[in-house]
Amino acid sequence: MTNHDHVKLTASELSTFFISYLRDTMEVCVLSYFREHVEDPDIKEAVEYALQLSEMHVDMDRNLFDKEGLPTPAGFIEQDVNVKAPRLFSDELILQYVANLGIVGMSAYSVSVANSARPDVRKHFTSCLESAAELYNRSANILQEKGLFIRSPFIPYPEITEFVKKQHFLSGWVGKQRPLTSTEISFLYMNLLRNNLGGALLTGFAQVAESKEVRKFMVRGSEIAKHHETVFNKFLSESNISTPLPWVLTVTASRTPVFSDKLLMFHTNSLNIASIGFYGQSMAASPRRDIGTAYSRLMIEIGEYITEGTQITISNGWLEKPPTAPDRRDLTKG
Repeated sequence: MTNHDHVKLTASELSTFFISYLRDTMEVCVLSYFREHVEDPDIKEAVEYALQLSEMHVDMDRNLFDKEGLPTPAGFIEQDVNVKAPRLFSDELILQYVANLGIVGMSAYSVSVANSARPDVRKHFTSCLESAAELYNRSANILQEKGLFIRSPFIPYPEITEFVKKQHFLSGWVGKQRPLTSTEISFLYMNLLRNNLGGALLTGFAQVAESKEVRKFMVRGSEIAKHHETVFNKFLSESNISTPLPWVLTVTASRTPVFSDKLLMFHTNSLNIASIGFYGQSMAASPRRDIGTAYSRLMIEIGEYITEGTQITISNGWLEKPPTAPDRRDLTKG
């Protein structure tokens, strides 16, 4: 971090660094395990690059905490992962995971830059944003080289420029529905693939969770992901849009614990929080009322699932409290 004139971090900046530290320490654990088991040299190179970025971000965050006189969050440590546990996921799934890590990072860090005031903080998160984009590009290139990259569906090029003339453009609950726009197809496709990956991850997490409560939570999450896939697939197929073939996302039969239940719960809630953000963007970009309503319902379902997960983390003492405003009423009691 560069020097600054002792301007304190804002609440937004504090929040961003806190969340980033938890997320990056978690990814160090996950990627360290992946590196131990990945066999394809190209995919291993992508994993190592992602791990290098996460470790670098952790070090930068720790330096900032020290300079600001802030306590370093507990986050996740070596005890939260057993890198010597048997393989749980295929190389193909690991590569898709790393690519998605870049996508989520680009989304998160762009918000971090916009919510930051101090020049050194903006510079830090701009660097993180650029590295997230580089991670995705590297992963996407490897996916294409190995024939694993699934393109968004194709539609014919428009022949003329048109303007919407009828309110039917917004309809969708009853009667004949208009074809999907390219924007609606794009979001439906991306959300379909994200749920495909998320469902596979949670299936693996359910197998290796130690607590019965956590296993049950992971199984429910996998079922929710499958339900959401069905919803998105239905919209695409109704407009005769060819849906992408599923990835080769293999989960082994291993039941040996890999990650601590604390890490599994944080990871799952992080995925769900990201999903709500993506669904919100998708809903805003989907004029058809039936699609917007579907996104709204799915967001409610994820919100309830997040609440359940948060309750589990609190009851087990796993939820680390973020920086919080002082309770003025408590402070002014006589």
